[in-house]
Amino acid sequence: MEEVYFKKDHTVVKQGEDGDVLYLVEKGRLDCFKSYNTDTHRGGQHQIFLKTYGPGEVFGELALLYNCPRAATIIAKENCVLCSLDRETFNHIVKESSIKKRERYEKFLKSVNILSTIESYEISQIADALKIEKVKAGEYIIRMKEEGDKFYILEEGEAYASKKLIGKIN
Repeated sequence: MEEVYFKKDHTVVKQGEDGDVLYLVEKGRLDCFKSYNTDTHRGGQHQIFLKTYGPGEVFGELALLYNCPRAATIIAKENCVLCSLDRETFNHIVKESSIKKRERYEKFLKSVNILSTIESYEISQIADALKIEKVKAGEYIIRMKEEGDKFYILEEGEAYASKKLIGKIN
C-alpha cells in the first residue's frame, strides 16, 4: 500500500470514472455522494449524501471487484491521509475471497422481505458494512428492552429466542 495525501475539498473518487485504486482511510474524513438522473431529457442530476468515511474504513473496492466505473463520488471533508492499493495487488490478495463473501451476503440480503425494495447498489453497501461477531455458547446476542442498534444474521451455529412474560396469565 502506498500512502497518499488529499487536501480538504479534493475529489478523491468521481462517480462514473474508471477505478483502479482502493483506498483505506488512515486519517481524516471523506463524504460520499451518489448522483441520480432526475430528468433524462435535460440531463438533470440529483446528488444524495450516502455516508462519511473515517479512519479504518475502505472505499473504491467496487470498481476493482467488478471492473466497473466508480459508483459514487468521494470528497475529502478535511485534509486526509489514505493508503492506496492498486488493482493488480488487490486482485492477487483479496478479489476472489471478497467476491464470494459479497455474493453470499447479497444473496441473503435480497431474500429478506423487508429489504426487497432496496436497489442493488444499496444492497452491496449493506453487504460491505456487515461485520462478523463471534458469540460463545450461552452468551446473549440481544436482550429484551435493550436498544436495538444492530441487525444480526446468523451465519453459523444455532441461537434461540425467548421472551419473559411479566404479570398474570389467565
